[in-house]
Amino acid sequence: MNLNRFFALLLLLCSIVSSCKNDEFNEPKISLENYVIEEGFKVEAIASEPFIEAPVAMDFDNEGRMWVVEMKGYMQTIEGLSQEMPNGTISILEDLDKDGIADHSKLFMKDLVLPRALAHVYGGLLYAEPPNLWFVNIENDKPTNKVLVDSLYADGGNVEHQPNGLMMHTDNWIYNAKSNFRYQRKNGIWHKEPTSYRGQWGITKDNFGRLYVNNNAIQLMGDHVLPNTAIGNPYHTPRKLINKTLTESQRVYPLHATSVNRGYMKGVLDKDSILVDVTSACGPLIYRGSTFPHSHSQNAFVCAPEANLIKRNILSFNGDITSAEYAWDDREFLASTDEGFRPVNLFNGPDGNMYIVDMHRGIIQDKAYMSPYLKEQLAIKQLDTIIGMGRILKVSPSNFKETPLPNLEALSSKELVKKLDSKDGWIRDRVQHMIVYQHNLDAVPFLKELIETSENELVKIHALYALEGLDQLSFNLLFEYASNISDINFMSHCLVLLEKYASEENESKMIELISSALEKNDTQLDLYVALSLGKWANISPKLFLPILKKINKKHLNNERFNDAIISSLSNNEESFLIAIENSNNSIEEQLIQVITKKKTDKKNSIFVNESVSTDSRTAGYYLFKNTCAACHGTGGDGISGVAPPLSNSEFVTGSDETLARIILHGLHGPITVNGVDYEYNGEMPGLVNNPSITNKDVSDIISYLRNAFTTKSKKITLDEIESIRNETPKDGNSYTQEEINSLLK
Repeated sequence: MNLNRFFALLLLLCSIVSSCKNDEFNEPKISLENYVIEEGFKVEAIASEPFIEAPVAMDFDNEGRMWVVEMKGYMQTIEGLSQEMPNGTISILEDLDKDGIADHSKLFMKDLVLPRALAHVYGGLLYAEPPNLWFVNIENDKPTNKVLVDSLYADGGNVEHQPNGLMMHTDNWIYNAKSNFRYQRKNGIWHKEPTSYRGQWGITKDNFGRLYVNNNAIQLMGDHVLPNTAIGNPYHTPRKLINKTLTESQRVYPLHATSVNRGYMKGVLDKDSILVDVTSACGPLIYRGSTFPHSHSQNAFVCAPEANLIKRNILSFNGDITSAEYAWDDREFLASTDEGFRPVNLFNGPDGNMYIVDMHRGIIQDKAYMSPYLKEQLAIKQLDTIIGMGRILKVSPSNFKETPLPNLEALSSKELVKKLDSKDGWIRDRVQHMIVYQHNLDAVPFLKELIETSENELVKIHALYALEGLDQLSFNLLFEYASNISDINFMSHCLVLLEKYASEENESKMIELISSALEKNDTQLDLYVALSLGKWANISPKLFLPILKKINKKHLNNERFNDAIISSLSNNEESFLIAIENSNNSIEEQLIQVITKKKTDKKNSIFVNESVSTDSRTAGYYLFKNTCAACHGTGGDGISGVAPPLSNSEFVTGSDETLARIILHGLHGPITVNGVDYEYNGEMPGLVNNPSITNKDVSDIISYLRNAFTTKSKKITLDEIESIRNETPKDGNSYTQEEINSLLK
């Protein structure tokens, strides 16, 4: 063979190999030219169709691979006829050529109906497929040993109003949005406990451990305190510490005219048909990575899929309160004119960057609440034709370079503990969880050494809860840590954990520690002392009630401290009330309410087992639960920022005609209930446009409301409901309170 022919054959062979490689790693090219992002950042499509479709949630495994929940059945048509189809999947996205873009998709699970959440926990996968919460082990990327964790996880409700999130928290519990339960597996057994009800779609946390959520009309809500620290008194519902609105304004700045469900209402769109305030906020994220500038650390990012954008908020932490404000007053962190861009969830990644779950579709509104106005808009713009797509986008600094991720599985116990010092929240979270679920007792001495020597309070907090998860804490150890380590955040966590060890034997040391904490004159530390004394006060009220009284006097009429103190007063409300009488103290009225609820055994609704309710057997109850409770709460107490209470509401205690009008035609604000004014950006949708709701259904809902929330028991006739069904509000869509009142005169 001559030399020229040899080189020609060699060139042909290289060409064939190269061609095969390109076919093997076929990465779709997605143009993001019409996406505008903050200067200094870049946004990349790292996964897209055909590898994924309609993604709604994701998580990373220990290898850094993306696992994605695909809700393929959601609103494939304007009529929403696809939503019972078992076509949902969970897929594993792989980047085999290591260039940062997914080039392979592996099916992990199929035939799911509207799956909505997943989490890599306990060495397996926890996932939600309504109504069930399941856990499976993973062998060779296949599910095995399927276990039913909760058969009522997402029992009933609308697809937009069912639990989701499944976030493993620093305290070793798994929390959810749109739920008042948390989950944990201990020694192979799953546990389910009440927690405060939070949010609608998506949940996140800051480095300290406070939780953040949102709902359609409020872009960011959150807790001012660590979870489950303010619910020690079952007859008190904390109103000032939990699930509070953090953003005073809900303004958004889309790049184009916006098609939203209530766009016909005055003030929803401006004169240029651009959305004014958020109407579908979801998927919040506190950024806890390492690649963004320091100015972006612990910023709160929020999805607004209806406006095709992501907001950036700057958080401020001030002792007993957290607040948020927009980064800018005239633009967004990321926005697009692509009306298929539907960001629904955000996540921190193991590489320190932010990941966007883009459902990428035209319809983002469920059929049950879709207005005729939006249907017309969707048809005109042909948005209903944007289906079968989906993307995962990565946001990173413009100069970010891909680097190999650490192989956590290959690390020794000592090396694994060292990774708790990572600047990336995802790495710290995963390492802590690995140590706990693997029951890695070899890590204990290294964890203790880390707490004693590290200057980083975040590292110490993770190490502390790793010890807690391994059952390696004790009163004396926590007392030693809290006495010798002056970091306020770390000491606050120690106080919370110390309550578990309340006993007469430990009283004197606890008094010593509390005195030292209060001498620091720090608002946050005062708050956590107040929050953590419940069990101590029950054991020795003479020693600990005076401390609560002292804190109350120092923070007189601070309603957040009132919530904290009352949480620690279970079984001691009357004694405390006597001790502070005639002190012009706002806590007195709240204590009287708690004492009254105690006498009538009316607990905080999170502690009530709904499944034993007598109303659960009635058609009205199920209709209420599926169509109304998502906003008004199962107990009718209302949900902050979403809907007012129903208990003793004049709308419920008034005429049946009023109730029928609201149920059928809806109501938009402002409204007044029990003398309290409620200002909402949104609108309660009427059911008149839902052909599946009959006059009998409306009658059943009214009957249930009468039975559950008033002492009256009238019954409207089906003919009267039919007559009201044929009415038309002045604006052609929904009533105002003033209009309804005028119809009764």
